[in-house]
Amino acid sequence: MSALCYSRVDEEKPMSLAENIQKDLVDAMRAKQELRLSVLRGIKAAIKHREVEKMRALDETESIQILQTLVKQRKESIDQFTKGNRLELAEKETKELAIIESYLPAGASAAEMDAAIAKAISESGATSIKQMGAVVKAAKAALEGKTVDGKVLSDRVRDRLSKLG
Repeated sequence: MSALCYSRVDEEKPMSLAENIQKDLVDAMRAKQELRLSVLRGIKAAIKHREVEKMRALDETESIQILQTLVKQRKESIDQFTKGNRLELAEKETKELAIIESYLPAGASAAEMDAAIAKAISESGATSIKQMGAVVKAAKAALEGKTVDGKVLSDRVRDRLSKLG
């Protein structure tokens, strides 16, 4: 009878966003980092809420979209608190924003956005501001995997298309 030897090679696959957040949440709990713990719990709750809505686990892209929504909410809050002269609340939101942004992939640079917009315009054959939606959609698809502020992208597309027509 021959002996079989099985060797199991554990391939190190990168942690998913949800796993990374869970690990950091435990670390924040151990280190007694109240603000970080609070923010990570909020992120986890937002992801869990969307999973319950969709009745399935989210993929990385969907999780990143949730983080982008949270970033947008924080930026709007900072703006409102600053206008209302509530600087202590604006400062707290700014700290939360930094924690959330640390989980997002690298942002697209201005050059990358311009290249994606130029490609989207040439592919769609857009000549006027009326085709802005199609250009923005194509540019976002070209920038897949990067963090892109939708408002900044839309403003750049509008600017570029207004120069064409």
